[in-house]
Amino acid sequence: MASSEAGFYTFEALDIDGNNVSMEKYRGKFKSQEPGSNAEIRENVRNNFGITFDLFSKIDVNGSTAHPLFLYLQNQLRGILTKSIKWNFTKFLIDRDGIPRKRYAPTTDPLSFEDDIKELL
Repeated sequence: MASSEAGFYTFEALDIDGNNVSMEKYRGKFKSQEPGSNAEIRENVRNNFGITFDLFSKIDVNGSTAHPLFLYLQNQLRGILTKSIKWNFTKFLIDRDGIPRKRYAPTTDPLSFEDDIKELL
């Protein structure tokens, strides 16, 4: 767990194989609702899509069992009506220093905030 002042990159999460992965790994990089168990998800995406990015285990993003990373993001950037994440396609833009800068609704097309990303590069 990390303090809310420490930044996004101080958090860790379990990957789909149960390994702790630091969010620091994603510094300088940017990139779901998924049915099935972790093992089924891993098998499906590896066999059907040839993925090259990391997969993480399913976690809670709201409520008393929410992962600390998502509690941090919710506290840094509120949604329109509440802090809660409404759906799995809520997007957060994190700058290169690990500061959450913007939050986008699940329905926001990622291409629509390309200028926001460029502004932070």
